[in-house]
Amino acid sequence: MAESETYRKGRELRRKLLGEAYVERVDTTTYSDPMMRKFIDVATESIFGTIWTRPGLDLKTRVLVTVISDAATGREAELAIHLRMALRQGWTEEELTEALLHLVGYVGAPLARDALLTARDVFAEVGRRGST
Repeated sequence: MAESETYRKGRELRRKLLGEAYVERVDTTTYSDPMMRKFIDVATESIFGTIWTRPGLDLKTRVLVTVISDAATGREAELAIHLRMALRQGWTEEELTEALLHLVGYVGAPLARDALLTARDVFAEVGRRGST
């Protein structure tokens, strides 16, 4: 089956948002499984190739919306991925921490706390690796 233009755009944007090293790492681990490969192929086309490439918001804003959505819904695994994207789009650890703290008053302390714990771990890992 031929790759669509939307899939190609999504693949390029995914690499831009996450970085070559991260994409290569997860593609050879998590997404080497045939079932998970199907998932990332669908996500590459429909999410990265369609939603993330829409006009109207820049990538930096889109990634912050995504981080807040993950935190507000308790999606810690996705939050870790999107925090890496946020750092690559220019958000600082301090700004991301403040955004997550802001959620205490709106989604509650337990969700904000869990998000901050995830952020702490991601920031430490990114610092150890020297890249996002």
